[in-house]
Amino acid sequence: MDQALLDLYNAKILELAAKVERGARLTHPDATISKESPLCGSRITVDLVMQDGKVSDYGQIVKACALGTAASSLMAKLIIGKTAAQLCQLRDDMRALLTEAGSPPGPPFKEFEILTPVVPWKSRHGSVMLPFEAAAEAAEIASHIKSGKN
Repeated sequence: MDQALLDLYNAKILELAAKVERGARLTHPDATISKESPLCGSRITVDLVMQDGKVSDYGQIVKACALGTAASSLMAKLIIGKTAAQLCQLRDDMRALLTEAGSPPGPPFKEFEILTPVVPWKSRHGSVMLPFEAAAEAAEIASHIKSGKN
């Protein structure tokens, strides 16, 4: 098997994909966002609750390839306690990593460097970006609602 493919589907990616954290919808979310990758059909729906400007609860339904599912699983592990600004920065950092050969995100999101092998696989970028786009958008909406800036 090609080494690049082995790097892409490494043991950590497959482990994350096999066990999606927070894999259920929330009963009373502050915001819900659904995203789909038109290229591959991967989909995600995220619900989140914000309290004091930070994510306090998160739920998701993911129907994606192993890479998109791994990204979603890791997002669920790291999102609690993060602000909308942090999630927007993470989204932008991941987009730069994938499309501009940028650097992997730094703390508190350093663990997302596990997705670096996806860079040359453009057909997988859309699926991998779903949790980053959905979480950032949902956090921005929830933050505006909580602050009364509908």
